[in-house]
Amino acid sequence: MTIRIPLLLILAFLVDGVAAEPRAYKRVEPLLASDQTVIGETLAYPAGNAKATSSIVTILPGEETAWHKHGAPLYAYILSGEVTVDYGDKGTKRFSAGSAFMEAMDHWHRGMNLGDEPVRILAVYLGSDQVENVIRKPE
Repeated sequence: MTIRIPLLLILAFLVDGVAAEPRAYKRVEPLLASDQTVIGETLAYPAGNAKATSSIVTILPGEETAWHKHGAPLYAYILSGEVTVDYGDKGTKRFSAGSAFMEAMDHWHRGMNLGDEPVRILAVYLGSDQVENVIRKPE
């Protein structure tokens, strides 16, 4: 007795992952999809050779950053704490743990920790070898 299994059924079985290699990612939680910064600027990549840079920025309670802007798109994810960002004439915004956003680029701003715990921010710059990621405002 011969058992015939349709080829389509075999392919469906394999594609479903039961007998195939495991999928690359089992769970994906989208954080952000945007073509604008948090204050409405259109994202624009700088000229030059691409250079991605990441770091964790820590702002202790009571501290604030210097006034600055960014020469490249900056994806920010708040790991812990809450940061208040002063955008001058564009107002202030608060971001707490779990917030993801594209930071303002060509607009002076500063971050402030007005809370009781350190703020930790994952900063990912999508820059190039021809621009500075952080540009401090001249005093």
